[in-house]
Amino acid sequence: MRTKTATAARAGASPSGRRRPKHKDNRIAFAMIAPAVILLSIFVVWPLVYAWVVSFYQWSFYESSVFVGLRNFRIVLEDPVFWASIGRGLTFSAITVPAILLIAFAFANLVKTMSARMAGVLKVSIYIPSVISFVIASIVFVLIFEYRQGLLNFLISSFGGSDVAWIGSARTALLAISVPAIWIGLGLASLIMLAGLLDIPESYYEAAEMEGANWFQRTFFITIPLMKNILLYVLVTTFVATIQQYELPLVMTQGGPTQSTLLPNLLIFQKFTNDLYLGYPIAAALLLFLVLGAISAVIFKLINSEKAVDG
Repeated sequence: MRTKTATAARAGASPSGRRRPKHKDNRIAFAMIAPAVILLSIFVVWPLVYAWVVSFYQWSFYESSVFVGLRNFRIVLEDPVFWASIGRGLTFSAITVPAILLIAFAFANLVKTMSARMAGVLKVSIYIPSVISFVIASIVFVLIFEYRQGLLNFLISSFGGSDVAWIGSARTALLAISVPAIWIGLGLASLIMLAGLLDIPESYYEAAEMEGANWFQRTFFITIPLMKNILLYVLVTTFVATIQQYELPLVMTQGGPTQSTLLPNLLIFQKFTNDLYLGYPIAAALLLFLVLGAISAVIFKLINSEKAVDG
């Protein structure tokens, strides 16, 4: 009977002898994925293809386009300001991403130990900054970092310290705009990590405690390995979000002083709004897209998340 069933399956027929409507199944499958394919084509594929096409032209709103080949990419690649902004973006990510990961992980562990009511209050509290716009957060932190009447310098002077030009100095401006970025990024990262923590069976921790494992051993040998994919997701998405940040430096410092907070997307935005021809910002955006894709692929490769999925 089993041999007959297998033979019928290989022949594309049901065990009863009727041939399965293979093409009908395919049509249903194509119909179900068609909306997603159409939406992806309209909102992702077509804009990306069009951007690549425009990048090969000297394009302007006021003149006819002229094909220039790879000249726009050559100009961007030879521009030290572009590479400086990429390096500055990586530095900004190196400050904000580890801080967000560590604080969110600690906060998630704290919430897990709380009662249901207290955990609810903490979750709402940590998520509130995530729904505040970057513009409003920028204005609030400008008032905090303000040189003469800012809250931070008021607290420092209360303890006998001298005022610091937090957003007026090239030495501290990038660090100053990192603070609101960390503050806003904590909410979503914390909730994602909390969901991952709650998904780990308590029996693992109980068995480890019976073996005499302390908190650090349970964290490094149970929690982190089982949350590897969640940590990878938070790492990559946070990295991409931070290096593409432009609202905070735009509102708080306008990229200054002396371009010390000119992140890649802010440079592209300034070129787009100030230049007559749009070849530079489009080529720079595509090159930034390639840089981010390459770095994300390296992160995935180094962490090798498939092993964590397979257990």
